[in-house]
Amino acid sequence: MKLGSHISTRNGYSGAVQQAIRMGAQAFQYFPKNPRSLQLKKFDEKDAAHCAALSRQHGIISIAHTAYLINLSVEEQEMRQTIRTSLKNDLEITEACGSLGLVVHFGKYKGKDPLLGYKLMIEMLNEVLDDWMGQALILIENNAGQGVKMGTTLEELVQIRQLTDVKEKIGFCLDTCHAFASGLWDGTNWRDVAEKGRELGYFEHLKAIHLNDSAYKTSSFRDRHANIGKGYIGEEPFKELLGSEEIAGLPAVLETPESTGYRHQDEMKYIRERVIGMGIGGGN
Repeated sequence: MKLGSHISTRNGYSGAVQQAIRMGAQAFQYFPKNPRSLQLKKFDEKDAAHCAALSRQHGIISIAHTAYLINLSVEEQEMRQTIRTSLKNDLEITEACGSLGLVVHFGKYKGKDPLLGYKLMIEMLNEVLDDWMGQALILIENNAGQGVKMGTTLEELVQIRQLTDVKEKIGFCLDTCHAFASGLWDGTNWRDVAEKGRELGYFEHLKAIHLNDSAYKTSSFRDRHANIGKGYIGEEPFKELLGSEEIAGLPAVLETPESTGYRHQDEMKYIRERVIGMGIGGGN
């Protein structure tokens, strides 16, 4: 497993890699641009190329994450166009930085016909990826079920990918807090989840893990991350999940809270020593 965390790009994309190196991380996640805006970004191509080169040199895997405002199932046409353009801009940055893929949440649709929400999502993915020639994938992330319960099952994730015309350009990102909050994984049933995922072909296209504990109980449909081993999931379920063959070799990035006394670097050390038993220098 390639362990890391979400890292700010306040010092540029190459600065994020340098921070990952200082932390002893083997993976990291970043926002390609302002996460609270859909405004396009004219990015520094030299900085992005340096990010890619440093990542290759140090064997670090990076993934990008779209803005909070992205909704693949939005219905209003002007917003759909804005989202399409923003996603293409994100993909260009993701590719330039040498990143594995761009994480985007499964769509949310609050209309009367849930099937329309899925249809809109498939259309959006087709429109964004039809002429995309890069290596970076769209990585669809499972939802926690907060507000709308779309995207909480492996069946939905696999079926949406399969129904697009661009499935070879799409993979998955599994968020452990979202899986727990939705009831997909309750902390005791990883073997069942893994068996179902294998049957559906989900794990063949799983490319990254968002490694988060949960501040709320399973099936709460509440999306609030907690530090690993300090939430309702707890240490033992993570030992089983991270020790499974389905997760082996994947980048796993923390999106957990930080404080002055407990940074992601401290949490990574805890995970290596207590959860996966690899010691401080493990993970490569």
